[in-house]
Amino acid sequence: MSAGHPLPRDAAAVPRPPAWKQRQFQSIGRRPYLRRRAEELAALRFERIGLRPLAATVGAEVEGVDLREPLDGETFAEIRRAFLAWRVLFFRDQPISAEQHVAFARRFGELEGHPVLPTRDAGGALVIFAKDAETTGYENLWHADVTFRECPALGAMLRAVEVPALGGDTLFADMVAAYEGLAPETKRRIDGLRAIHDFGTSFGLGLPAEERERKRRELPPVSHPVVRTHPETGERALFVNPIFTDHVEGVSAAESDALLEQLFREAQVPEYQCRFRWTVDAIALWDNRAVQHYAVNDYWPARRVMERATIAGDRPV
Repeated sequence: MSAGHPLPRDAAAVPRPPAWKQRQFQSIGRRPYLRRRAEELAALRFERIGLRPLAATVGAEVEGVDLREPLDGETFAEIRRAFLAWRVLFFRDQPISAEQHVAFARRFGELEGHPVLPTRDAGGALVIFAKDAETTGYENLWHADVTFRECPALGAMLRAVEVPALGGDTLFADMVAAYEGLAPETKRRIDGLRAIHDFGTSFGLGLPAEERERKRRELPPVSHPVVRTHPETGERALFVNPIFTDHVEGVSAAESDALLEQLFREAQVPEYQCRFRWTVDAIALWDNRAVQHYAVNDYWPARRVMERATIAGDRPV
């Protein structure tokens, strides 16, 4: 139990909780990193944009910016600084064109398409997510985007084209906070470990056999560190996810399964999350190197249409 509730002097007389409850108890109570990080974020100052935080360490709505208008270098520099600090930025009421969407996303880096998902006319840079009664959503599992690539995405810019009257929110989890919240012995255990990420056991499962084998040759399994270091901030973040991570290298299958199951659960901690309710022309811009996301699938059979530009990244270290 926590330090504020010591066991009675005669601890032997107290029934020992079952193992599953002991594991749950390990995660209760305060999380010092959250306070420290919240204080750091509160100390940041921005002159050209407004920010409304959604959670302690992740997610903030940007105010006072119209993405239809050209942004000067100073304003964009503040947006980029806020992006690195808050990991996810949200913009409301941005009725931008496909060309404006692509142009703004490209200021963060080169854009890339997707090996499977359909794109719309904007140089092939915008991926379409259109869900309705016939095409249901399947993104409701915690993940970072395209970690099956040798160089996973730096980030993504997602815009709501059509939203249901209720539901269809997206949650984001701060994987830096998730790493910082681990027990010291767990950090020591995973330091230096690598895991295999595999297209074939995720998107590949929905392809015909011949197409799956062709894509598998194009996108062979890749090895990434279990904990990656952010190339711009130097922060460490958990970098495994249940959609694309297949196994941990160098350990038995049983140990790999148990370890991954433990690490996957860290994204599910509410203290590390923010939740965004979509409105038409709202935008989410997230750092794929530091967060995972989960698209809530509670709106079927209603229609939900989103467009995403993906920013190319580098090899995780």
